[in-house]
Amino acid sequence: MDDKMRRDWKLKPDDRILTGLWLDLGSRMEKDSTWQRILWLTTNYLEPVAQDDERGSILYRDPEDGRYWELLFMRPELPEKGPPTLRFLEEEAAREAYSL
Repeated sequence: MDDKMRRDWKLKPDDRILTGLWLDLGSRMEKDSTWQRILWLTTNYLEPVAQDDERGSILYRDPEDGRYWELLFMRPELPEKGPPTLRFLEEEAAREAYSL
């Protein structure tokens, strides 16, 4: 990944929620660019902080601005738990939800 793409995929101050989607290409299903971005963020950029096994969610922290982000899978019965959602959490909400 080049530097421009890395800058484009990092979280922006006005980002609040990212939701991936399946793209139906007729003969196959493919992950959309938002899903790919969420995967990149959670694998290469965001720092894992806590996990809630009961809800199947993971709390991350942005190393640049300290904001908290929660990774959720709204359809756990689907393959790969369905499309991911990455949403911003206020610090107080993150502390309460994950007992920080």
